[in-house]
Amino acid sequence: MIITPNKLYKILLKEFGDLNWWPMDKSYHEKNGSDPRFEVIVGAILTQNTAWSNVEKALINLKSQNMLNIKNIFDVNITELQGLIRPSGFFKQKTKRLKDFTSYLKTRYQGDLDYFFDRDMYTIREELLSLKGIGPETADSIILYAGNLPIFVVDAYTRRICERLPLNTNISYEEIQKFFETELSHNYTKKELTKVYNELHASIVLFAKTYCKKNPECIKCSLKKFCSFKRDLFQ
Repeated sequence: MIITPNKLYKILLKEFGDLNWWPMDKSYHEKNGSDPRFEVIVGAILTQNTAWSNVEKALINLKSQNMLNIKNIFDVNITELQGLIRPSGFFKQKTKRLKDFTSYLKTRYQGDLDYFFDRDMYTIREELLSLKGIGPETADSIILYAGNLPIFVVDAYTRRICERLPLNTNISYEEIQKFFETELSHNYTKKELTKVYNELHASIVLFAKTYCKKNPECIKCSLKKFCSFKRDLFQ
């Protein structure tokens, strides 16, 4: 039995509902007059090579010092910033990336995220990828979740599901992204696609963590009737 990206989206949406990812602390930003989109950007950088639970600890530290805004990250002492984001791992490397990113936003866009995001999506992506330490997954997470623009994020969980079902045997980032976007764009309007990409990516992550783990729990899996990996596993 064949499954398409749209069928996958509908099955996972029915199972998990609206996940409202990316998480951000709106009350914090209302209280401090800061932009919640910047929290998404920081989270996208901090989540590189670590679990989200570690990122949450770093974000709590940053909020405790009112650091979740462009100006304060730009101004803060490097050593202090390293201490605040230490729980996310690779903290020296990520400190440099946060510093470089805020410098870029201040220099090129006066620290104004409306100015930054109010442009052609692919121009934004090209610029992001030109920054050291910003790869396709991080760039696309920023564009989708902070910019609210329709681009599909591919991560290790998406690759795993694509290989196992199989949904798509091409495993390069660009091939998987094009595969999802081409099929889904035929089923939804451009305005709808942002929400679809958001919910689908979030639900793929949750699905992979719940069922399609490295050692999968196939018996409980809602996609097992589509899955070649499950059939191979039990032969």
